[in-house]
Amino acid sequence: MDFKLEVVVLPVSDVDRARAFYEAVGFRLDADHVTDDTYRVVHMTPPGSPCSILFGVGVTTATPGSAQGLHLVVSDIVKAHEELLDRGIEMGGIFHDTSEIFHRCTDERRISGPDPQRRSYCSYAEFSDPDGNGWVLQEATN
Repeated sequence: MDFKLEVVVLPVSDVDRARAFYEAVGFRLDADHVTDDTYRVVHMTPPGSPCSILFGVGVTTATPGSAQGLHLVVSDIVKAHEELLDRGIEMGGIFHDTSEIFHRCTDERRISGPDPQRRSYCSYAEFSDPDGNGWVLQEATN
């Protein structure tokens, strides 16, 4: 039996602002359905991803900005970082972590720049949506 991650629900405070942000990042709009003032569903998908995000009104009770550590895997961290900056997305710098397994959620053990050997899963860059939901670009080279 397959268990496929299909949708991640994001808590946001302003649906239109979130939609505009994710469109600027490059996510595809799949649906924007409004039933009434108490229920709106926006469904968007990152380029090349089988998993989507969903946000809106009446879809979660989570605190806006509380989703952290959402990862987008890219084949070239430098190119992806530049592309998002060009789209007006505020980004932290590219970094690698001396832990060599996964990055820490703090600046501890982080070194500026991509992994010197450009190994898969070792280079990162971070950004947040307007509510503070945290995203990480992670480079996978193989």
